[in-house]
Amino acid sequence: MQRIYELMFIVRPDMAEEDLDKLISTLESQVSTAGGTLKNVERMGKRRLAYLVRGFQDGMYVLFTIEGSGQVVRELERRLRVAEPVIKFITVRVDEEQKRLAKVKALRDAKIKAKPAPAPEAEAGSEAAPATV
Repeated sequence: MQRIYELMFIVRPDMAEEDLDKLISTLESQVSTAGGTLKNVERMGKRRLAYLVRGFQDGMYVLFTIEGSGQVVRELERRLRVAEPVIKFITVRVDEEQKRLAKVKALRDAKIKAKPAPAPEAEAGSEAAPATV
């Protein structure tokens, strides 16, 4: 079953750009050999961490959007655990959230279509009673 996952990982801030490119290309090839597809790779750059992680206050963030089975994600997580420059990672399944949002949107659209159109208001000046003095 093909599901959509977002995998964000943080690498050491002192890692060279070409080493980061090599790590990303290795992970990309691992996704394709495991039977998944990589939808998007977003390099979010260097950011401050909320707390110290392995002695680092900063980290370089990378976000993968992956379509595949749980086996693909399991293998990627295994590789990230043993990769020395990776200091933290998290995987989130997003296809359920997309389904839920689509369902909510469909319900809202159905309510809008079911609601009757408001009756046009009569002009205020033509129905007003003449003032008596």
